[in-house]
Amino acid sequence: MKQSISYMCRGTLFMLLYVFLMPFFLINVQAGTVLEPPQATVSGTVTDTSGNPLAGVNLVVESKNIGTISDFDGSFSINAGPTDVIIFSMVGFKSLTVPIAGREEVIVQLEEDVTVLKEVVLNAGYYTVSEREHTGNIEKVTAVDIEKQPISNPLVALQGRMAGVEVQQTSGLPGAKFNIKIRGRNSIRSDANEPLYIVDGVPYSSTSLGEGQASLALSSGAISPLNNINPMDIESIEVLKDADATAIYGSRGANGVVLITTKRGKTGETRVEINLLTGMGKVSRTLDLMGTSDYLAMRREAFANDGVENYPANAHDINGNWDQGRETDWQKLFFGRTSYLTNAQVSVSGGDVRTRFLVSGNYHGQTSVFPGDHKNDKVTFSANIGHKGMDDRLSLQLSTSFTTNRNNLPGDGLLVQQAYFVPPNGPEPYTEDGSLNWENSTWTNPLVGFERKYESNASTLIGNLTLGYELTKDLTLKTNLGYTENHLREINTNPHTRYDPVYGAGPENSSVLHNQGKRTSWILEPQLDYKVVFGDVTLGALVGATFQEQKGDRLSQYGFGFTSNKLIENLSAASRLSLLADEEQQYRYQALYGRVNLGLMDRYFLNLTGRRDGSSRFGPNKRFGNFGAIGAAWLFSEEGIVQKVPYLSFGKIRASYGTSGSDQIGDYQYLDTYSMGSDQYQGVLGIYPTRLFNPDYNWEENRKWELSMDLGWFHDRVFISGSYYNNRSSNQLVGIPLPATTGFSSINGNLEATVENRGWELELSTVNARSERFQWTSSFNLTLPKNLLVSFPNLEESTYANQLVVGESLNSVKLYQWNGVDTETGLHTFEDFNGDGTISSLNDRSIIKNLDPKFYGGLSNHVSLGRFELDCLFQFTKQSGLNFLSRAAPPGVMANQPKVVLQRWQQVGDVTDFQRFSSGTPDTYRAFQLYQQSTAVATDASFIRLQNISVSYQLASRPTEGFSCDLFLRGQNLFTWTNYLGTDPEARNPLAVPSLRMLSIGTRLNF
Repeated sequence: MKQSISYMCRGTLFMLLYVFLMPFFLINVQAGTVLEPPQATVSGTVTDTSGNPLAGVNLVVESKNIGTISDFDGSFSINAGPTDVIIFSMVGFKSLTVPIAGREEVIVQLEEDVTVLKEVVLNAGYYTVSEREHTGNIEKVTAVDIEKQPISNPLVALQGRMAGVEVQQTSGLPGAKFNIKIRGRNSIRSDANEPLYIVDGVPYSSTSLGEGQASLALSSGAISPLNNINPMDIESIEVLKDADATAIYGSRGANGVVLITTKRGKTGETRVEINLLTGMGKVSRTLDLMGTSDYLAMRREAFANDGVENYPANAHDINGNWDQGRETDWQKLFFGRTSYLTNAQVSVSGGDVRTRFLVSGNYHGQTSVFPGDHKNDKVTFSANIGHKGMDDRLSLQLSTSFTTNRNNLPGDGLLVQQAYFVPPNGPEPYTEDGSLNWENSTWTNPLVGFERKYESNASTLIGNLTLGYELTKDLTLKTNLGYTENHLREINTNPHTRYDPVYGAGPENSSVLHNQGKRTSWILEPQLDYKVVFGDVTLGALVGATFQEQKGDRLSQYGFGFTSNKLIENLSAASRLSLLADEEQQYRYQALYGRVNLGLMDRYFLNLTGRRDGSSRFGPNKRFGNFGAIGAAWLFSEEGIVQKVPYLSFGKIRASYGTSGSDQIGDYQYLDTYSMGSDQYQGVLGIYPTRLFNPDYNWEENRKWELSMDLGWFHDRVFISGSYYNNRSSNQLVGIPLPATTGFSSINGNLEATVENRGWELELSTVNARSERFQWTSSFNLTLPKNLLVSFPNLEESTYANQLVVGESLNSVKLYQWNGVDTETGLHTFEDFNGDGTISSLNDRSIIKNLDPKFYGGLSNHVSLGRFELDCLFQFTKQSGLNFLSRAAPPGVMANQPKVVLQRWQQVGDVTDFQRFSSGTPDTYRAFQLYQQSTAVATDASFIRLQNISVSYQLASRPTEGFSCDLFLRGQNLFTWTNYLGTDPEARNPLAVPSLRMLSIGTRLNF
């Protein structure tokens, strides 16, 4: 009965799918086609050589359109005739062809194939290639690793797992932005180094629609649009790095390409999978700040050093106005709460060899560590349908996803800073009635930021349809159609209750910021794919075109003055309005591209790629550009003489060279533009010119070359890959200085400045142990990058004169040379390089400190023992950074300090790293200002982090009933080992919320 109901449900579902896809079916119906009915039912089991059942093995009846997969216990049944042949295949095992020979039961054992590079398929965007044959540099992370991390942003899954890919978390708050650099920073402009994101063949913009003034709590100034992609829906993430892999994307691939592929349905019985996860997290690190006793002692010593005996009236912390016995841990109060995480996903999948489907729904909710009801809620619905025609000529793949995201994290960038600076004996923040405590107007209550209300509501729709039709055996016509739509609405209120009532602030002083934006994009990409084999020669050719359009609009308004705070969210109730932004943008892009791949004797491979791009973002004289690459690989382990090398199972040398470009400059940057002024003439608001027209404004160009070697030993149980890369970015888009007589300081244009990124990448994977019940594998990656500004004509005359130095990294800073604390005066001292007796920025701020990582990487391990599985990932970085003192207040003023400053100068002859305490005299203040821009605050920010750990146990498995249950425990950002003076060495930003340490528990049910 239960089985009958299951068949009825499947039949109904397939009927609906068939009706939906009927137009496509009609294309493929051949008149007079008669399907030969099956002659018998063949059943059996599939196991490995140790007798363990294998689930998910693909079975196909050769020369017929019949197929299935093995069940949880390895069993299968398939319709086949007595003379038919069944092909068994599964990733990680050698394929096996088995004749039926009249049997009704077939018992099959598959032999494990340690060398599975032929089976591992890499997605290169416009084409796929096996890892064995690829000529470009492509990194891949699969759902197996992504699902083991309790994350909301898919970029987190890349941390520590890929050589040459640096992912930096900017804040511990849910929804915050992640910075990603693929093989370094190519552009002088800091906002032009994002890679190209492709989701199921559709370009996805990583630029936020948010208003920076509205969401400053996220440190980065906006919520990341990538937060609207559900990691649980992702099948794989591929990162394209070298010229051979990125050149086919032309002007969009200079900074690398991130390809996100969502999950597809699988053939077999209709399956339901439920994933439930709940967890909690707290900030991983806090600063070791002074308690009340140390703080008050510092303040008293500061006034004593300044010769002040009677404390001033505004020194409320020590003059008796505040309770000197009170002590508050402000860090705990501001961001010491527990963040709670809930994630629930349900998916239904199934199908046959012709039609496969997957439908899923997901809820992801996470509260913040701030006081109050702040959280990030995300709901995602996705669907995927794949179909092949009866004669395998027509193929169709439809994928859609829709996400809504609500985030009400407080929009005040000073919140975190207050937690470090407020004196520990500060007053109670709230009165008994719950209102803000102003303590007789003796302070600005640090919790005023929580009086503001911030809320964002975002939605994202991504749709993609890929149609393919086999014109001949060797020629296939494909068309990719994609559409994305993003919406965002933000509101940030600023009620008058943020101000001390003694100053008479009322609702007329309240204000509100409204921001709303929309972005739509469509893409159409027809292509022809040709593949043919001539003996030992394999030829593949691909030609295609791209037509893309993106439109966006954003309206941001500021309302001020209300009769009541109850009306504060209503702009029409404001007494006056101010327009912050009213933007409409349109971007059009067209391209022709082609690829030719040649394989000889299954060991020599050549790949030629070319693309011609046209972009509306450039001047009329430079709208089009040409890009191309060549990649080659030699599988030398297939040579007869090399095959005699002991223990060597695989060897390949790869090389590539080519060009790609970057059009990440925003729209209309080449045009004359005007802005509204503040002055009026005869009651009319005037406008003034802000940008000059440049018809030759065009893309930056990136030339890349790479040399790599892959080696496999002991049947690939030890696999090593090493690469050397060199990227040079020229034709940099910067502001070119103009004479003052023109009325403009600069014009947007291309400058022959050159930036170089070079480095080494090493990857090692090992199978440490493997038996019937126990397996242990490891993976290690290491990157040694080098960034360099090779040339910059007339740098001294440009706006970058104080930021950049030829011959140094773009991520370098200019600092004063700190010479220690004067043993006589107790003040910081600095090197006077020109000997004029004055420390000045122009002449003496000349020490260059490189803040790029010297090396970074990760180490992961996977251990399975029976029903137990253990995964752990360590991430490490060797780098320098500016520590907390670069943003701190001078020690001795009315602000808390790290305990480390207690090792200060106290008397003549003291040798120490910290100057004397002072309440703020001009000489001590000036010395501390220079100190914050000196080599003293550029310290080691290296760290090793236990990024992720996952323990799972298969609680129940009943293959005959198609049921399984797994329990798992997961941890994220568990431990960090570092000497960095600050909360998070990864972000290196004292104003950011520290990253969270998350622990979660959950279950996965399959039935």
